[in-house]
Amino acid sequence: MRDMPAASPQYADHPALLALGAAIRQARREKKISQEELAHRSAIDRSYMSSIERGQQNPGIVSVLRIAEALELPASELLGRARL
Repeated sequence: MRDMPAASPQYADHPALLALGAAIRQARREKKISQEELAHRSAIDRSYMSSIERGQQNPGIVSVLRIAEALELPASELLGRARL
């Protein structure tokens, strides 16, 4: 795993990030996997995953794609769940 990226204070709590985080959390819970397991499957630091789910981080497209793949969802579905 790589080091956790710097915080995204400029965008923290942005409605789009909150919606994306909620969609990730919901999909993860539907799959009955822990946040730690999702982070592992996505090759993302667990604390960074936590920040993404809370809408505190602005993840790059590669991170979103990794998360969607780990959730066994097309990225378009994950973004659709967030209404993005």
